[in-house]
Amino acid sequence: MHARVVTVQIRPGKMSGAVLIYRDAVLPLLERQKGFSGARLLTDLSTGRGLLLTLWESEADMRAVEASGVFQEEIARFQPVLGAPPSRDYYEVSVSSQAGRWA
Repeated sequence: MHARVVTVQIRPGKMSGAVLIYRDAVLPLLERQKGFSGARLLTDLSTGRGLLLTLWESEADMRAVEASGVFQEEIARFQPVLGAPPSRDYYEVSVSSQAGRWA
């Protein structure tokens, strides 16, 4: 499994808007992609930072979604609330747990 982590800086007072964008627009887009395995949005209201974590069955699936333009579409939806350009990093998932079960 592979993960993409996008770090965003949200403009003051716009965090709830960012959460709605992720839940209502970005997640449905991601859920239609081949190899999509899950997502999380982590937010810190005090700093305005957010982490958008997506999980993919393979690195190839993750990269194919980016090459297709879906990542750019995803970020474009956040433009009204972004305070700075996002950054992204890629990881291999080495250990995973859900509901108390390690994988």
